[in-house]
Formats: sequence, structure tokens, C-alpha cells
Amino acid sequence: MKNLKTPSFLREQWFFLFVVILIMSCLTAAVNSRFATTNNLISVLEQISVLGLVASGATILIISGNFDISVGANIGLSTCVIAMCMKGEIAVFPAVLVGVLVSVVCSQFIGGCALLFKAPSFIISLACIGVFRGIALALTRGTIQTIYGKFEYIGATRLFGLIPLIFVFSIIGYCVVHFILQKTKLGRRIFAIGDNERAAYLSGIRVNANKMIFFMLNGIFVGVAAALLLSRVGAAQPSTGQGMEMKAIGAVVIGGAPMKGGKGSVVGTFFGVLLMGVTSNVLNMLRIDAYLQDVVFGLLLIAAIAVTSLRYSKGGK
Repeated sequence: MKNLKTPSFLREQWFFLFVVILIMSCLTAAVNSRFATTNNLISVLEQISVLGLVASGATILIISGNFDISVGANIGLSTCVIAMCMKGEIAVFPAVLVGVLVSVVCSQFIGGCALLFKAPSFIISLACIGVFRGIALALTRGTIQTIYGKFEYIGATRLFGLIPLIFVFSIIGYCVVHFILQKTKLGRRIFAIGDNERAAYLSGIRVNANKMIFFMLNGIFVGVAAALLLSRVGAAQPSTGQGMEMKAIGAVVIGGAPMKGGKGSVVGTFFGVLLMGVTSNVLNMLRIDAYLQDVVFGLLLIAAIAVTSLRYSKGGK
């Protein structure tokens, strides 16, 4: 008899995450029937939409061996700029473009400084948290910028009365990153640089120029995420988006991308984001202390790092 090969998808980390999400959902629905209601499931999709876009950009950076932990401060600055533009009677589309441009400039600044000073992007982005948040505080004088009635239609719209429009934007983001990673030369360069930067350089890849492109793409995703977040909440302040960076990086790592780069997929990122959203919702449904929820997320991230490390140390793909 021929040996039966295990289907490839069974060896993927995203499948393991799918099973965990399914089990967690079934157990929670048995304890609290409100979990399985349409309104609650739609709420989960809304909650993970913005994080999904941020995580999509983070996927590109992490696979390429780079990090941006200033995303939360970047979102705070971008949302404040968009809100101030709208309050200044600038039309919605130009205001959003300005916000996205601000986000791209911030992300490119991190990438440029990392290359110029030959420093890890992690350290540069850490320093930029204070820079971006300080600029936002200086612009707003610490006051909340409200735009009620000007931009909520995207965050409030549900296609066919059911699917949140912002979740559709998130899915589009996943698809764009998947296409880049799997179907383009740029995607192959992302994996090559993350796997072995020196070898990529010797093979003729312009490493520095490509890294700047990676940070530009990250900035675009963060900028669009900032605009959607503003549309959903209707107000902005410098602390808007705080903590988003760790959730985004966590989702990518939980999805199977090693911290050293060179591997990963946006499918894994999607299930990582979904797991974080479902976990948060489950904890709320079970009335777990809000302070303990941070402990759960921290342990979840540590467990994901451990699983990913063991997979790749044993030669897993």
C-alpha cells in the first residue's frame, strides 16, 4: 500500500488557529447563547477590521525582517490630522489623503533613519513613539477632535444590512498583501531580504530601496486604518490607536511568522487577527476581569512565539 501523505494545510499554523477559534466559539456559545447571535458576530468583525489593516502592513515588514512599534502613535497623529482637516471644512477625500500621506511620511521616516544610521527599525520606531505623539499633542493641544456627522457613514454602513463596510476594506487589504507576497517580484524580494539580507544583496536586489518600499506600504495600510478608525468612532485624540502596534505584531506572529523574518503569510495573519478578536469577545462574554485580559493576550503571544519557534527549529515550513 502507498503511504498516504498528510494534506499540506493540516501542517499550516492557520489551520491550527482555525481549530482553536472553532472550539473556543462552540464552548462559549454553550455557556452564553448571546455569543452566537448575528449582532455579536458582526460586532467582532467590526472590532477586528482596523487591526486587520494594520496587521496587513505589519506582515510585510515582519517577513522582511523589520518592525514598526510606533503604529499606535502614527494612528493617533493621522486621525488627529484628518479630523482637524475636516473641522477646517476640507472635503472628506482630500482630508483622508492628507492623513494617509502623514502616515506614509512617518513610516518612511522610520525606515530612512534605520538605513541611514544602520540601526534596527525596532529601536528607531520606539524613539518615534514620543515624536509622533508629541506632534499630535502640539497640534491638538491635547483636546479631542470631534467630527460627528462628517465621516461616520463608512464606519456605520453595512452592506446588505449585514456586512460592515470597514470589514470589506480589511478583506481587500488582506487580498492586496497576499497578491504582493505571492504573485509579484516585490513579494519575492520581501521574503529574500527577510531570509538573508546579505544573500539578497549579492543576488542583485537593491536592499535599501526595497526596504523603503516596504515601509511605504506599511504607512499606506496604517493611514487607511486610521481613517477607518476615525470613521467608526467619530473623534480623534493623540492616544487614539494606543496599543494597536502590539496587537498587530502579535497577530502576525500568532499567524506563524517568525520574529527573525523570511517566512509568513497573510492567511496566517488573518486567523491571528480573528483569534485575537474572538478571544477578546469571549473574555467579555464570560465577564473576565478587564485587567486579566491583558494577561491572557500576553500569554497568547508567548505561546504563539513558542509554537512558531518549535515549528521552524524542526525544519517546518
